[in-house]
Amino acid sequence: MELQIDPIACDGAGLCAELLPEHITLDEWGYPIVELRQVTAETRRHAHRAVTLCPKLALHLSRQA
Repeated sequence: MELQIDPIACDGAGLCAELLPEHITLDEWGYPIVELRQVTAETRRHAHRAVTLCPKLALHLSRQA
């Protein structure tokens, strides 16, 4: 699975980086930067939780083609 962020929808709340620090860091303005797009089996549960709790629904998980 691949982690994606919609930069237009994101308001920089930073919750995703708190819930998924293995994959996401924040820039100097508080907006997420996806460091590691491929979600591993070990972090998949945390990734789903971060997607579900995103206040702007800007975080997505998609299956790779």
